[in-house]
Amino acid sequence: MSLILFAFVVRVRDGLPLSASTDFEHNKELQERKQQLKTVSKALSLLPERGTVKGKDLNIYFISSEGVSYMTICSSSFSATMAFCFLEDLRWEFRASYDNTSIGLVSRPYPFLEFDSVIQKIKHHYSYSSFPSLRMNLAAVEEELRVRPSKILTAEDMVMCNGTANGHAQPVSGTAASERMEPVTGLGILSLLLNIMCASLNLIRGVHLIEYTLQDGNEGIWNVVAFLLAFFCCLWQCYLYLFFTSVKKLQAFLALAFVFLCNIYLYGLRNIWQLLFHTAVASLSTYQISTRKLQEKLDDCGV
Repeated sequence: MSLILFAFVVRVRDGLPLSASTDFEHNKELQERKQQLKTVSKALSLLPERGTVKGKDLNIYFISSEGVSYMTICSSSFSATMAFCFLEDLRWEFRASYDNTSIGLVSRPYPFLEFDSVIQKIKHHYSYSSFPSLRMNLAAVEEELRVRPSKILTAEDMVMCNGTANGHAQPVSGTAASERMEPVTGLGILSLLLNIMCASLNLIRGVHLIEYTLQDGNEGIWNVVAFLLAFFCCLWQCYLYLFFTSVKKLQAFLALAFVFLCNIYLYGLRNIWQLLFHTAVASLSTYQISTRKLQEKLDDCGV
């Protein structure tokens, strides 16, 4: 029996099969693992980019990259390092053959039948060789797995996958692939604390003014709006610093602009030093948001 029994390429967003190896072996556990593999493929958008499903004699391994997932069923005697080397090699060959546009436009299963022979060739090499292909660096793969180990899917994860495949599951907290931000710095923590303090001051002043505004016939309503808008902008800057969002720099600068405009409008209710303090804190937060990036991923195994 070969060490790699089956390989599968699927589109992450909908689990559409793109290509697969020819299946020459048939046994009960292999059929069970193939069914499990197809179930997992329907929930890839909720799973980490690298995962493992352990079995008695056969294991499933998968990696996801750029909207495509590469999956395989291997003998449990085949090392995880070699299995992920195989998947990385498969990824490299597939990406060299097809671009994002062609992958995104296909609507029928197995549109890239010509790639099946490439899978068979790579599969044969890894099944009957004790070393990866020349493209793959075994030490680099081992280091990558040490730093970012493969997620071992639990029974709960498989229940979630099965539910997703049947169209009635919700994403399970902690299993969705998430964007990891760089660690929070001391200056970042300071900016958060100052922003929370500014938000509190804005909220207190705004709520305090509401009572007087109602008594004065809504004459100071725009002052209340300015305080509350500044309050929400401070909270939004805290959120932008802590969590990854798209176009976060634009959002951070918009929040800064609103804080600046609100404080200019409130000149008279605040003195010049208070205005400078609030705008300085907002500027520091904007700088921290702009410089805190996604955690850099290690190079993909020398590819």
